[in-house]
Amino acid sequence: MQRPITVLAEGLGHPEGPYVLPDGRVVFANTYKSEIGVWEPGGRTGTYAFTGGGPNACMLGTDGFVYCTNTPTVGKWVAPVHRPPSIQRAAPDGKVEIVCTEADGIKLNAPNDLTFGPDGRLYFTDSGDWDPENKPHPGYICVIDADGSAHILAELDPVYPNGIVAEPDGSIVWVESYTRRLVRRTPDGKQHHLHTLPDKHIPDGFKIDAAGNFWITSFSSGGVDIVAKDGTPMDFLQTGGVPLNCVFGGGSLFVCDFGTTVTADATPMGGRLLRVDVGVQGMPLFKGRIG
Repeated sequence: MQRPITVLAEGLGHPEGPYVLPDGRVVFANTYKSEIGVWEPGGRTGTYAFTGGGPNACMLGTDGFVYCTNTPTVGKWVAPVHRPPSIQRAAPDGKVEIVCTEADGIKLNAPNDLTFGPDGRLYFTDSGDWDPENKPHPGYICVIDADGSAHILAELDPVYPNGIVAEPDGSIVWVESYTRRLVRRTPDGKQHHLHTLPDKHIPDGFKIDAAGNFWITSFSSGGVDIVAKDGTPMDFLQTGGVPLNCVFGGGSLFVCDFGTTVTADATPMGGRLLRVDVGVQGMPLFKGRIG
């Protein structure tokens, strides 16, 4: 599948986890700049809030705060302004506070992606350090209740759980970057392996369209894998570059992308925000708040 692509902004740094605000602005976690960035429909980009550490994904709550995951290290990169691995939230005036640093008494290693569920709770993946050869940490699927208490829903092998979404029936679905698997956890706590992406399609983030299908950015493939809700592969959307994460907005898919040139010797800062006219509506994202 090929669709018209517009480069909305470039030179962003390391943009991840975008979210479309009600006024049409797009906020995104800009990891290497230790901030939540923002793009405005007129083309201007700037800082929504300075978070410190390394934010990885963000999402608006019903309280008006933008919630984000944060970890002080990403691979070999270490944040110049330290923050503990945590869930944060940023007020519209830019003030940032830490919401959670542990779940069931276990300190978080590296929170990655997050989503509110239909129950209003905040679900997130704790991936651990990105180290495919040594796999130093188990993965966790965590949830924060409205009262701020955090719990571990599932402890996984060292599989690097990454993007996470919630389905209307309360199921939670995530991708595993090390195994390339798509996994669903149903409300009864059972896990179901839905699909394994092809070789060299290492998944990062994803969202659900209005029909319940999954649109999975795979950063090593130069595009987005489209998988039916039953796990059947459907199509592949070519975007080029290094797509990291996505969100629907109208009939478009906004994609945070690492850029067209990535080197191993330096911290790449050529990240882009793309808009792909896919002609598909996204499933409305669930909302919630903490505290």
